Amino acid sequence: MFSKVLIANRGEIALRILRACKELGIQTVAVHSTADADAMHVRLADESVCIGPPSARDSYLHIPALVAACEITGAEAVHPGYGFLSENARFADILQAHGIAFVGPSPEHIRLMGDKIEAKRTAVSLGIPVVPGSDGGIETDAEAHRVADEIGYPVLVKAAAGGGGRGMKVARTPAELEFALANARAEAQSAFGDASVYLEKYLATPRHIEIQVLGDGQGNAIHLGERDCSLQRRHQKVWEEARSPALNDDARAEIGETVAAAMRKMRYSGAGTIEFLYENGAFYFIEMNTRLQVEHPVTEMITGIDIVHEQIRVASGSTLSLTQDDVQFDGHAIECRINAEDPRTFMPSPGRISHFHTPGGLGVRVDSAVYQGYLIPPYYDSLIGKLIVHGRNRVECLMRLRRCLDEFVVDGINTTIPLFRQLVDHPDIADGSYDIHWLEAYLAEST
Repeated sequence: MFSKVLIANRGEIALRILRACKELGIQTVAVHSTADADAMHVRLADESVCIGPPSARDSYLHIPALVAACEITGAEAVHPGYGFLSENARFADILQAHGIAFVGPSPEHIRLMGDKIEAKRTAVSLGIPVVPGSDGGIETDAEAHRVADEIGYPVLVKAAAGGGGRGMKVARTPAELEFALANARAEAQSAFGDASVYLEKYLATPRHIEIQVLGDGQGNAIHLGERDCSLQRRHQKVWEEARSPALNDDARAEIGETVAAAMRKMRYSGAGTIEFLYENGAFYFIEMNTRLQVEHPVTEMITGIDIVHEQIRVASGSTLSLTQDDVQFDGHAIECRINAEDPRTFMPSPGRISHFHTPGGLGVRVDSAVYQGYLIPPYYDSLIGKLIVHGRNRVECLMRLRRCLDEFVVDGINTTIPLFRQLVDHPDIADGSYDIHWLEAYLAEST
């Protein structure tokens, strides 16, 4: 086991990792920009190192500063959390060259799954069902029209190096396709430095279902069930739950074992998430995230398994501490992402928190690094916390969530808490009758 881990992140995820390290008896090193000098993870870490000015490019994304922080403090490993450098294969390579462990999969697996075209080809080879589409990148508009005619409209143009909904455009007719191609390529080039795109069949009313996996790189891999992340705005998840209201036990077990078997064949190491669209009883692979997910707590709540503990253990060379038979699912869990945003316009709302009170009680977890008097800087993601609740079933979980949202107090800034108070009372949410387009339609009707 490592004796000291550097946490290459900020906010709630940095605090989440810090807590796991402390429980394992590992010393922690926090890194921070000048804007985060008063952050909670900096206050609680055993050591801290300032790595640059507020801009993420000059601090949290500045690899030389992070390597230097490791060397200065003697950190043996780096946990990247999510976002920033968590899926940067070059960063993992550089750490490896300096004798520092990367708490995550191998650079090769990061590269493989970071290229959406190669990821899809790999999924096919591993027996994972995929969305019908092009075999690889689309080089010409003529090729795009040919593929679209074969799979049928509407189609989705996607950036090969994409993520977070950027470089994704829908074309419902041949006339729209050329416009979608041009826009997707331009957006992909701007966001990722790579204009490559490919085509997939656009599914009309799918759910977004993802499977959490753990592997140790030694041929052992398990799944921890699914999460339903269908409530999204602009392809960004807003509300996640486990288990999905749309799946039964047979479907859950079948797709889980398919994915786990694929990870064993890959000899995958660490935590990962395989994301699917699910429509009419069929799963369609869309991508794999080779990192910890924002929504991992709902899986922890229904399994009792600490995913970050397992990440750290595996990165230190240990095998998984549990088998598939050890994984048991208990009840239901829902997570709401609390953002510092206007609940109607979703404009960021940085500023100082004047009052802060989190809900509590049985089955309640709040992952947040803010506190009363904390100044939310304008430079980073607007996520300020996650409210996670657990119940014996989905009905109890929704009742508990409603009570917790009424207790949650964040004054001085705007947050998305009022939106969740509306959602928890909506009949479609109570019934579990929603797909990935539901939230945007609801928001459009509400304005």
